[in-house]
Amino acid sequence: MQKKLIVRAVAACVTVMLTACGTVQVQPLSSNDLVTQTTLDRQAAMEAVPPVVGQLTMDEAIARALKYNLERRTRVMEEALAMNQLDSANWDMLPRLMANAGYTTRSEELITRSVDSVTGKPSLANPYISSERSHAAYDLGLTWNALDFGMSYITAKQSADRVNIAGERRRKAMHTLIQDVRTAFWRTASAQKLRAEVEQTIILAESALKDARKAEAERLRSPVDSLRYQRQLLENLRLLESIEQELSSGRIELANLVNAPLGQVIEVRDPGSEVDASMLDMPVERMEELAVTQNADIREQFYNARIATEETRRVMLRMFPNLSFNYDLRYDSDRYMINNRWNDAGVHLSYNLFNLLSGPAQKRMAEAGVKLADQRRMTAQMTILTQVHLSRLQYQIAYKQYLRADEIWQADAKIAVHVKNRGTAETQGKLEEVANSTTAILSLLRRYQSLAQLQAAGSKVQATIGMEPVLGSVSEMSLEQLTSEVGKGMAGWNKGVQAPVVAQ
Repeated sequence: MQKKLIVRAVAACVTVMLTACGTVQVQPLSSNDLVTQTTLDRQAAMEAVPPVVGQLTMDEAIARALKYNLERRTRVMEEALAMNQLDSANWDMLPRLMANAGYTTRSEELITRSVDSVTGKPSLANPYISSERSHAAYDLGLTWNALDFGMSYITAKQSADRVNIAGERRRKAMHTLIQDVRTAFWRTASAQKLRAEVEQTIILAESALKDARKAEAERLRSPVDSLRYQRQLLENLRLLESIEQELSSGRIELANLVNAPLGQVIEVRDPGSEVDASMLDMPVERMEELAVTQNADIREQFYNARIATEETRRVMLRMFPNLSFNYDLRYDSDRYMINNRWNDAGVHLSYNLFNLLSGPAQKRMAEAGVKLADQRRMTAQMTILTQVHLSRLQYQIAYKQYLRADEIWQADAKIAVHVKNRGTAETQGKLEEVANSTTAILSLLRRYQSLAQLQAAGSKVQATIGMEPVLGSVSEMSLEQLTSEVGKGMAGWNKGVQAPVVAQ
C-alpha cells in the first residue's frame, strides 16, 4: 500500500510540473519595479565612495576614476569572471566521481522461463522469479578519460590566456579613462576660471545694449549707426553665451568619470600653467621599444595567437583514440541476489572512425586560425608603431599650439586691461571694452582648450607606449595612497619612466 502511495505521489508531481510548463505568462516590468531597482542601483553605485571635499586636484581626480569609475569596475569584474572560468576549467581536468542512488518498483513480479540450449525446448523447471518487485540500488564510481583530460588541459591553458586578455583590455580602458579625466579636468578648470569674467562681461554688454536702444529711441544717433552698434553687441553676447554653454558640460563629465553625484558643484585646483614637455626628449626608438612590449593591443594579440595555437593541438588530440578507466562500488537491495555488494573495474578503448574523414578539414581550419592570429598580431604591431609616431607628432604640435595660444592670451589680456583702465563712460567706449573683454575671454578659452588638447595628446602617447600610472593593486590601496602613487607616476611619465604592468 505504501509503495502505491509513493508511485501515485510521484505521478502527481510529474503531472503538476508538466501542467506548470504550459501556463507561463508574459510579465512586463512595472513602474514600481523599475523605480525600486534604479534606486537600488544608484545606491550600489555610490556605495563606499567618499564625497569630494574641497578642491579636487588632478592626481585625486585620476585616483578616484581608477578606484570608483563604474566602467572600470566593469572591466575589473570581467577580469575576475575570466579568472573564475579558469578555476572552473582546472576542475574539469580531475576524474569524475559519480554517486548514484535509485529506487525501482514494478506492478507485477518479474517471472521468466528458460529453454534448453541444446534442444531448444522449454525447460521442465517452473518459471522462476529472479528480481524483487521493489528494490534500491546505489553505486559510487570513479572514471578517468584520457581524451577528456587532454581536452580539459588545453581548455584550461586557453582560459589562462583569456584572463591575460581581460587584463589587457582593462589596461586599455584605464588609459582611455585617464585621458578622458585629464581632458574633463582642464575643461572644468577653464569653466571655473572664466565663469566670473564671462558673467561680468555679459552684464556689461547687456547694459551697453540697453543704453544703445535707449539712444536709438531718443534719436541721438543715426538709425544705421545705432543698429550696427547693437549688432556688434549682440554678436559679442552670442559668443559669450556660447562660451558659457560650452563650459557648463565639463563639470558634469568630470563628476561622471570620478563617480561623484552629478548635481554636485566640483571645484578643481588649477595646477598652474607650467607644462612639462620633457617627454619629447625621449627618442622615438625608445618609444617603439616600450610600445612593442607594453602596449595593451599588441599584448592581447600575442595571447590570441597562443589561443589559436592551442586550438590546433585540440584538433590534433581529437585524432587519437579515447582511453578510459573506471572503478565502481555497487550495492543493490534485491534479496534474490546472492552478492548484494560488488566492485566493478574496466578499461575501454574507443575511436570515432569519422574523425579520419573530418580530421584533415578541422586541421586546416585550425591552421588557418593560427595564420589569421599571426597576421592580426603583425598588423597590430605596425598599427601601434604608426600610432607612436603620430601621437608623438600630435603631442609636439599640441605643445606648440599651446605656447602660441598662451602668447595670444597674454597680449589680449593686456589690451583688455588697457581699455578697461581708460575709464570712459562713452557708448563707443563700452562697446570697445565689451569687444576687448570678449576677445580676451576667447583667447583664454582657447588657451585652456589647447592645454586640454595637450594633456589628451600626452595621454595618447602614454597609452600607446603602455605606461602604467601606479605600482601595485588599485583595489588594495586607500584613496590617499593611490593619489600619492598617481602623482609620482604622472611625474615619471614625462621623464619616460616605465612602471611594471601590475595596475589592477
